Amino acid sequence: MNNWKIKTSLYLNYFVFAILLNSVGILIQKSINTYHVDELKASSLEAFKDLSIAFVSFLIGSFLPRIGYKKGMLIALALVFVGCIGMYYGNSFTSVRILFACVGISFAVIKVSVYSMIGIITSNDKEHKSLLTSIESFFMIGIAGGFVVFPLFYSDTNPDAWLRIYLLLAVLIAVSFIILLVSDFKVNYEIPGTSLGDDFIEMIKLLKRPLVLIFAVAAFMYVMTEQGIMSWLPTFNQKVLHLPERTSVFMAVILMLSIALGRYISSLLVKKIDWLIILAACLIGAALMVLFVLPQTQHLEAKEILSLKDVPVIAYVFPLIGFFLAPIYPLVNSFVLSATEKMFHSPMASLLVFFSAIGGTIGSRLVGYLFKHIGGENAFYFSLIPMTVLMICLLFFYRIQKKTGTTIEFTAGGH
Repeated sequence: MNNWKIKTSLYLNYFVFAILLNSVGILIQKSINTYHVDELKASSLEAFKDLSIAFVSFLIGSFLPRIGYKKGMLIALALVFVGCIGMYYGNSFTSVRILFACVGISFAVIKVSVYSMIGIITSNDKEHKSLLTSIESFFMIGIAGGFVVFPLFYSDTNPDAWLRIYLLLAVLIAVSFIILLVSDFKVNYEIPGTSLGDDFIEMIKLLKRPLVLIFAVAAFMYVMTEQGIMSWLPTFNQKVLHLPERTSVFMAVILMLSIALGRYISSLLVKKIDWLIILAACLIGAALMVLFVLPQTQHLEAKEILSLKDVPVIAYVFPLIGFFLAPIYPLVNSFVLSATEKMFHSPMASLLVFFSAIGGTIGSRLVGYLFKHIGGENAFYFSLIPMTVLMICLLFFYRIQKKTGTTIEFTAGGH
């Protein structure tokens, strides 16, 4: 089996979907500015993406191994290709909704396949964590790249020029499809049940495990916090900090880079410092960012922005909250997957994606509601609530670790 072909296809798939999935913040802003919808209606884009991810991932994890990971991913790539072409020619808020529904359905298949395939094509725990780390790091590169590339397609003379990026993405998807098509995916893996019904029942039974229940709450709360901030940061930059549209999107890349840096540094620290101390410090740091940085945005006066040096300091500082939030999700993912039998990695990944997606939907929807009713300068204060719940979840994880002796190692995974 040519593992390098499989790995290449996994990298490309993740890179393309990183751009598409995390363009929600950009498309929320575009929907408000170009399609003239209000904040609450624009926030529905997160639901079209994440609810599609949630329900498809919940259903597909139990039978994806039976239909085959390669076939599933090929269908997913074909669907999102159609979504990108439809976005380019549709050029409407309805087209955006359809695009994100296609992206959500496709990513559910891709992520469950990737998480399951990593367990199959690696031979030991170190290889598993190494490959997962590098693929998820590539995901972060895709996210950051999207926030840099999108503004490059903006034009002051042609308001529809930005749509051309979907032609570029369609080409990348087509390349990924071809590489995947010629890849050798003849792998052997165990299937939890004896039939499709048994497979689904085995996945549901995982919810009886205390570890999985606590993980579901933690994943939900983390993604609610991260996605709420990530999806609305460009709009926050424009509406509250009074940045030009192009600059407001470009400045959001600081959040992605701070997340990547936070995961890298934490991967080094976790080898020397107890993981609970690291994550407790990170949650406290994130809360302090909210409590002490956001008040600086109150009644901020608009001024002319001609270059990056004219951008208010707050636009550089607040996105650094990603540095503190970064280690939580990947460390918990690694802990839970490592504590789960390989035959259950596909259904476990499904549950992981399901609860993360639901949290992302509610987080973005809530921030959109708060943006509309109490103003963007106050909307992000809601993140203090899920941060508090996360701290409680970490204490439960620590108790389970002490009781079972499960080892927690860091992987730079993302949601």
